[in-house]
Amino acid sequence: MSDLPRKAVTRTAKLAALPLGFAGRATWGLGKRIGGKSAELVAREVQQRTADQLFKTLGELKGGAMKLGQALSVFESALPEEVAGPYRAALTKLQEAAPPLPARTVHGVLATRIGEDWREYFLEFEDTPAAAASIGQVHRAVWHDGREVAVKVQYPGAGEALLSDLSQLSRFARLLGPLVPGMDIKPLIKELRDRVSEELDYELEARAQQEHAAEFEGDLDVVIPQVVHQSDQVLVTEWIDGIPLSEVIAEGTAEQRDRAGQLLARFLFSGPARTGLLHADPHPGNFRLLPPAPENAELSDDAALAEEDGGSFGSWRLGVLDFGTVDRLPGGLPRNIGDSLRLTLEGDAAGVYGLLREEGFVKESIDLDPDAVLDYLLPIIEPTQVEEFTFSRGWIREQAARIADPRSPAHQLGRQLNLPPSYVLIHRVTLSTIGVLCQLGATVRLRDELEAWLPGFLAEDAEDVEDTEVEETEYAEEEGEPEGKPVQA
Repeated sequence: MSDLPRKAVTRTAKLAALPLGFAGRATWGLGKRIGGKSAELVAREVQQRTADQLFKTLGELKGGAMKLGQALSVFESALPEEVAGPYRAALTKLQEAAPPLPARTVHGVLATRIGEDWREYFLEFEDTPAAAASIGQVHRAVWHDGREVAVKVQYPGAGEALLSDLSQLSRFARLLGPLVPGMDIKPLIKELRDRVSEELDYELEARAQQEHAAEFEGDLDVVIPQVVHQSDQVLVTEWIDGIPLSEVIAEGTAEQRDRAGQLLARFLFSGPARTGLLHADPHPGNFRLLPPAPENAELSDDAALAEEDGGSFGSWRLGVLDFGTVDRLPGGLPRNIGDSLRLTLEGDAAGVYGLLREEGFVKESIDLDPDAVLDYLLPIIEPTQVEEFTFSRGWIREQAARIADPRSPAHQLGRQLNLPPSYVLIHRVTLSTIGVLCQLGATVRLRDELEAWLPGFLAEDAEDVEDTEVEETEYAEEEGEPEGKPVQA
């Protein structure tokens, strides 16, 4: 029998208690105000009690409930301070810890999945988990060859619980509104549910992590742990120490914040270009800030060239964990993203509008004013308009308020835009990363990363494509194809 709460009735009751509990605390608060307490003091107490219950319920249930909590934690910077403040500490806890499974349960999974002789694979194994997540927990150990490793053990019944939670949470999405005002939770829950089967498959995760580890081996800036062993429900990877990003957010120095922010942006855009995969779970629990590489470390060819060109040798590095959710982008990030950004920065309203319509962001049945679309986009892409930009909670709250206010033209226009399915995960990962950058308060040279890694962002990229299309058209004409129609690659 699993130690993970699995009965649908029990889990549903706990989840249903969240919005009901919020309503009850609001009534309690009204009574306190009638009794003479100030509205501000009572509101703070109500919000703190709500945060405490949120963490307690989501953490105890693990599964989809905790997965939702982790996803929401990166968006708290967009909420008004009076709302976000009481939740911040509780949501941050979800990024690093949760009530652990008993050792006997963990041992049972290891015996079933690795073999009854599983202890022979390890010189040491710590029963107390080093970290816990939505579908599994991580134990520190020493592999039989002396390497320090992280042993990720999937909770028994995690798949069933995950699907059940997300189905129930979807039904309660509107009622959960008071917990995170201003955020549309239902699409987020749907997208999380669509990724369940991939995240439960440790073979897929091992493959994605190893592809990243091979590509970034010897990199000056990004560290990916190598996969050591994989079996159903158990994944063993190299252990990496470092400062959890949640600690950098809470008490990091300006240097650490800026460096972490720069590397987060670099990994967001360079990962798909280098591996054809997008790491799609960018909450702070999945990142570590590591000391510089040793001077005698063996560098990759790219890293050696970067050092010769005045690269970042001797600087903090970014450790990346958990590849359970990835988006497969064989050609890297879609070129239309770079083209749209470039045209927006150039003020080409008609060009941007044409691309958005072509990609399905504007449906055929909708007609919008291209200049209004440009005005909608420009404030959002402000970080790309300058050499460096300081991300802040104030800036992202301003953007969220502009789009969420029903009286705002931006709100009215945003409701008419569409998000094509192929862009859903890219959109969420980008927003989540921006949320973390704002939590860090990092000053980032975002343009540098876009120019280096995002196809279409530089004007010369567009010229190269136009030249290629002309060559293909000429070749097509020579081969007897209809005039003006390029041969499709």
